[in-house]
Amino acid sequence: MLEEVVLHVDEFEAIRLADLESLYQEQAAEKMNVSRQTFGRIIDSAHKKVAVALVTGKALKIEGGEFEMAAMRKFKCYECQHSWELPYGSGRPENCPSCKSGKIQRTQEERRYAGRFERGQGRCCRGAQPKQ
Repeated sequence: MLEEVVLHVDEFEAIRLADLESLYQEQAAEKMNVSRQTFGRIIDSAHKKVAVALVTGKALKIEGGEFEMAAMRKFKCYECQHSWELPYGSGRPENCPSCKSGKIQRTQEERRYAGRFERGQGRCCRGAQPKQ
């Protein structure tokens, strides 16, 4: 049984925006609907928690906030322009179901941060929706 370091959903989202999406703090703060100073505090806390988990061998547990995962992922074929959806957990398709081309990607709308939510209701990852 490993000891745990708890990373809250807003901290996880801050890491995603700053470190994975490479946004400046001002841009990331705007997407999370918080001030730049608040974003700075959130990302500092998140970086410290991740460092503690990595250096000390503790488990990183992500929790907190109200969210649910989107049910479907959207893909597009760049040969025939066909678009389709697949449920999460079904794996990445190798070919377009229409023309069998391998030139497929997730749609652009799937790749951007979609929407603003009050703190504590942020997205934990692409496609997550706040509970209504």
